[in-house]
Amino acid sequence: MDIIGFLKSQFICHLLICYIFIVSGLIINFIQLFTLILWPINKQLFRRINCRLSYCISSQMVMLLEWWSGTDCTLYTDPESYHKYGKENAIVILNHNFEIDFLCGWNFCERFGVLGSSKVLAKKELSYMPIIGWMWYFLEIVFCKRKWEEDRKTVIQKLLNLRDYPENFWFLIHCEGTRFTEQKHQISMQVAEAKGLPKLKYHLLPRTKGFAVTVQCLRNVVSAVYDSTLNFRNNENPTLLGVLNGKKYHADLYVRRIPLEEVPEDEQECSTWLHKLYQEKDAFQEEYYRTGTYPAVPIVPPHRPWALLNWLFWALLLLYPLFKLLINMINSGSSLTLASFAFVIIIASVGVRWMIGVTEINKGSTYGNNENKQK
Repeated sequence: MDIIGFLKSQFICHLLICYIFIVSGLIINFIQLFTLILWPINKQLFRRINCRLSYCISSQMVMLLEWWSGTDCTLYTDPESYHKYGKENAIVILNHNFEIDFLCGWNFCERFGVLGSSKVLAKKELSYMPIIGWMWYFLEIVFCKRKWEEDRKTVIQKLLNLRDYPENFWFLIHCEGTRFTEQKHQISMQVAEAKGLPKLKYHLLPRTKGFAVTVQCLRNVVSAVYDSTLNFRNNENPTLLGVLNGKKYHADLYVRRIPLEEVPEDEQECSTWLHKLYQEKDAFQEEYYRTGTYPAVPIVPPHRPWALLNWLFWALLLLYPLFKLLINMINSGSSLTLASFAFVIIIASVGVRWMIGVTEINKGSTYGNNENKQK
């Protein structure tokens, strides 16, 4: 292992990265709070400012993937579609198989300049989470309780609010509703058999109501659906902990641009269309496992420097006072001070491990299991 690789694997480096992310994130959340005074005066200015502030947070996660771990991401797509990415609003359908698939989705947004304004359909509990959850609140993210009878009215209203959004945005959605596991897949396929739907080998049954409502509310605002299928070469099993340790992965992302006019507006027809789409996604997955490639032209979108520059700015701003504080504590020689510092380190270690654990598949949501069992 070279010296750079050794340093990347050291826990003290992980603590410093998390310190920069947490402190800068809380500072940005605090600034976002004050932007609320702009909402009744100039709503569009409020939105533009919060896109930039949110980028300062989310781009730090992308920096870890692109610059810290050096993960390669090859895009397979139609060259004619490629030139439209980042220049139009779109609904992005992502598969949900890996611990860092959300991070690869953000990487896709970053390469085409829409990371700061990207939207997701997220569970309500995340809105209470400091930094990312609060950031999403100011980005007008669509939160739901995963109870459609209660969610429908709220989701429709939130989506309609995006119709006059001043920035190009991508609405990222995991139609499967939860991350793929063998147990969830088995239950999902039992539901497919009971409903007479074709079985899928590599995906869970898509949940069609949220997607159909998204299409209905954003029609004439969104230009296309980007059907995206993510895989990693050589049977890699990427994790956020691996990224934090500087491990390099090799991602392949297949994206099909489908004009929104081709997606039916009627809810039942849209549901049928989405099920057919997932059968096609299953076929693409099968092809990838067999050949190691997708049926499209491989393109490596150029790196943008802004994620790295943003992280370096916050690192320079926040590390100097931290090191100065540590030197003063050591020079004081107080046992109580040193014990307090050790306690803070322990708490920080637990916090870092908890944040990483949120992304782990074996600690993921049981939503798919519970919902499918009820059906």
